[in-house]
Amino acid sequence: MLDAILNFEILRNTFYTGLIVGLLAPLLGTFIVVRRLSLIADGLSHVTLAGISFGLFMQKKYTLLALTPFHTGIIFSIIGAIVIENLRGVYKAFQEIAIPITLSIGVGLSVVFIAMADGINTDIYAYLFGSVAAVSRSDLYLVLFTAVFVIVVIIFLYKELFALSFDEEFATVSGIRAKIIHYLFIIMTALVIAASIRIVGVLLVSALMTLPVATAMRIAKSFKQTIVYSIIFGEVAVIIGLIAGYYLEIPPGGTIVITSAILLGLTLLIKKWYLAYIYKG
Repeated sequence: MLDAILNFEILRNTFYTGLIVGLLAPLLGTFIVVRRLSLIADGLSHVTLAGISFGLFMQKKYTLLALTPFHTGIIFSIIGAIVIENLRGVYKAFQEIAIPITLSIGVGLSVVFIAMADGINTDIYAYLFGSVAAVSRSDLYLVLFTAVFVIVVIIFLYKELFALSFDEEFATVSGIRAKIIHYLFIIMTALVIAASIRIVGVLLVSALMTLPVATAMRIAKSFKQTIVYSIIFGEVAVIIGLIAGYYLEIPPGGTIVITSAILLGLTLLIKKWYLAYIYKG
C-alpha cells in the first residue's frame, strides 16, 4: 500500500484525510460523550446523507456542478445541527428528543432524494460505507480547513467547553455565553461528521466518534488524558482500517469500526485482568 500511496494521488488524499479524521472525530467525540450526546452523530450523519442525496439528484437531473454532493452534505449537516440546537431549546425537559426528530427527517429526505436520483448507485454506496478512492484534492483541502477551524476553536474555548460539558448550570452562572458556544460546538460537530463520511461512511461515522473515547475512558485518569488516548486509538483504528480495506478490497468504514471495537475489547479485557491481579496481590 505504501507504493500505491506514493504513486497515486487519490490514495494519498484518502490517507491524509483519514489521519485528519482520526484526530478530529475522537477529539470532538470526547466532549460529545461527556455531554451525553453520543447519538447526535447518528442524527447528523443521516441529515448529511440527505444533503448528499440531494446533491446527487441535482447533478443527475439538472447537471448542477457548482456544488458537489460532499458540499451539499456539509450544508445539510450544518442546518441539521442548528435545528437540533433549536429543538433542544424548545423541549427543555426532554432535550434528547431533538435527535430522533432530526434523524427521522434526515432519513425521510434521504429516501426521497435517492429515489428521485434513480435509486441506490455506486456513489451512494461509497457515501454509506466509505471508500479508499473517493477523496479528491478539493475534499482534502476542505477537511484540512475544517480541522484547523475546529482545533483553533477548541484551543481558545477549551475552558468554556470543559465547564459546559460537566456543569452547564454553573458555567452559565459564571458568565459563559452558553448559547453561543452550544451553537458553535454543534456546528463544529456537523462539519466533522460531514468530513468523516468520505472515509468511514454515513452508517458508521458515529462509531469513530464514540468507540475510541469509550476505549480511552477505561485507562485515562483525567479529561485531557481521555482526549489524548482517544485520538491515539482513533488514529490506530483509521490506519489499520484503511490498510485492511485496501488489501481486502472492501469499504474502509467497516474495517475501521471493527478495529475500534477490537481495541475496545482488548482494553476491557486487559483492564479486567489487571484489576483482578491487583486485588489478588
